[in-house]
Amino acid sequence: VRLQVQNVEKPLYRGTFHCFQSIIKQESAFGLYKGIGSPMMGLTFINALVFGVQGNTLRALGKDTPLNQFLAGSAAGAIQCVICCPMELAKTRMQLQGTGEYKLKTKNYKNSLDCLIKIYQKEGLRGINRGMVSTFIRETPSFGFYFLTYDCMTRYLGCEAEDSYVIPKLLFSGGMSGIVSWLSTYPMDVIKSRLQADGVGGVTQYSGILDCVRKSYHEEGWRVFTRGLTSTLLRAFPVNAATFATVTVFLMYMKSEDNLPECEPGPVIHQPSSL
Repeated sequence: VRLQVQNVEKPLYRGTFHCFQSIIKQESAFGLYKGIGSPMMGLTFINALVFGVQGNTLRALGKDTPLNQFLAGSAAGAIQCVICCPMELAKTRMQLQGTGEYKLKTKNYKNSLDCLIKIYQKEGLRGINRGMVSTFIRETPSFGFYFLTYDCMTRYLGCEAEDSYVIPKLLFSGGMSGIVSWLSTYPMDVIKSRLQADGVGGVTQYSGILDCVRKSYHEEGWRVFTRGLTSTLLRAFPVNAATFATVTVFLMYMKSEDNLPECEPGPVIHQPSSL
């Protein structure tokens, strides 16, 4: 977020590693966890929505085809924006608060919840949903590619439940799915971050998505749309590897328990190659 929104005329960070170093040096290790409350509150509901909607949509579509995987994932991405947008707004505002300060001199928000309450009091529902359209444009195709890539990777690697290497395969498939999904819509994530950060300090620069695209490109060129990509991909692989592997193993386990004959003493995980 900080790399995406920093002022090009007076940049604070030269890149991902320098940003990481600067935050620890200037704000302590706790600076790396600014805004953590918002994802902690929202990610449980987001993942429940995403995997629930995707699974049910795929069943409603009837056939497990690559196109249906993409459509089901896109539907899941679109619906979870309702939670994702306010969550990321609070996260962005908290992460930008007290930039470069070891001890905050001015603290606008105590925590993520306080941040959302104050935005609502000042700007109403429109303020809470700032960046909703850009979030929707980013998340809808992104989650389509997310689930499509995972499906293709698990089929290609032959992820069978009885395979002794199934966990590493699932982790790799999930990690690659995260990378592909972020690469597919990353420029829109930069725009979304800039729109949600706009107005911090009382100065508003952008009137909307197209205005933000035009001004950003005019001032910084096409490279502006890749700002922060390295740190995003470094985060995307382990996060999505863990998420997808956990969900898949849990569903495999539950399915095996449902199909157990009464005489068998314990669960026997059996899952076809189509996870």
